[in-house]
Amino acid sequence: MGKLSLPRKVTVLGSTGSIGVSTLEVFELAGLELDVVGLTAGRNAARLAEQALRWRPQVAVIEDERGLPELRERLKGSGIRVEAGAQSVVDVASADAQWVMSAIVGFAGLAPTLAAARAGAVVALANKESLVCAGPSLLRTARLAGGMIIPVDSEHSAIFQVLDPSAAAHVKRLILTSSGGPFRDASHAEMAAATLEQALAHPNFSMGAKISIDSATMMNKGLEVIEAAYLFSMPPERIEVLVHPQQIIHSLVEYADGSTLAQLGPPDMRPPIACAFAWPDRLPWPAKPLDLVAAGPLTFQDPDPVRFPALTIAKDALTAGGRAPAAMNAANERAVAAFLDRRITFLDIPRVVRETLERMDRVPDKTHNDSDAVESARNTDAEARRMADEVVSGQFAA
Repeated sequence: MGKLSLPRKVTVLGSTGSIGVSTLEVFELAGLELDVVGLTAGRNAARLAEQALRWRPQVAVIEDERGLPELRERLKGSGIRVEAGAQSVVDVASADAQWVMSAIVGFAGLAPTLAAARAGAVVALANKESLVCAGPSLLRTARLAGGMIIPVDSEHSAIFQVLDPSAAAHVKRLILTSSGGPFRDASHAEMAAATLEQALAHPNFSMGAKISIDSATMMNKGLEVIEAAYLFSMPPERIEVLVHPQQIIHSLVEYADGSTLAQLGPPDMRPPIACAFAWPDRLPWPAKPLDLVAAGPLTFQDPDPVRFPALTIAKDALTAGGRAPAAMNAANERAVAAFLDRRITFLDIPRVVRETLERMDRVPDKTHNDSDAVESARNTDAEARRMADEVVSGQFAA
């Protein structure tokens, strides 16, 4: 095997979350010795310190400033610079890393991701909200700076790997697969009575609470439809979702000549991470091989738009364009937070999102700012969050 051309200087944004941990695990299992520019975390100072002592970054950043004293104490005498706050996360994203993993969950990941793109880094993108809220600006920024965006979500990674850019004009459909979540076969009545614990029980993956709930409502797939439209310049009517419980086929690309190409692998986020790190090379690491005999029969079904209205809501927001995708994302974050706090029911989540978007439509758009994608998205985000909170509380003043 020839010598691989791999990035040497790396930064991991959101290193203590599931994707960040998996990223460092891939580095470890592949036996890589890297110049780690920065590691960042939201609140988990203990885990961030443990990672920093192993990987010796130039700087470790905790976004929640209340965690700074603990981080300082744990890294005392290590020689590792310690910082805190959202601006420090943006600063380390702007540093001179060749490759940046963007794994911060939620809208908070937008500004650092744009900063990394502006610096010309290759950005391995696991933060859905960056594309949903400012996809065109993010992709344009990366292109002008000489970098690129490589998706890490298994569905978009699959399309990225099998979509031949020279044949993009001949693509008939992109088909994103979904596990269907914990309520794939549940009745509408069962979903109406769903508990928080049931909604958090994803059948295939162990994930954070917000992502788990998005999987249960299938809003995660709605967000992925928007991402795919931006990443692959595809209109919404040519992007479909297929429920595939085994999660062996991660996505498919159908061409005009009748050929359909699929990417397969075990339900494991580490192969897409390894792909994003080494692309266009392939990183040798002890990945678990795909055993199709052990996987058993592969089954597929269409998603039910009545039980999972989030898919329709997301496609409508994509079609509407403008601030609609960012507003939808913000409303969903607030609705999920309300469900996690047990203030609304499971089926209230898409209702809150839909009502928020309808009310946003009745308010003139004063948030758009062509010169600053982050500020424009932030204004929309704040307004939609306020409206969503009012919908949740039932106190919206017409």
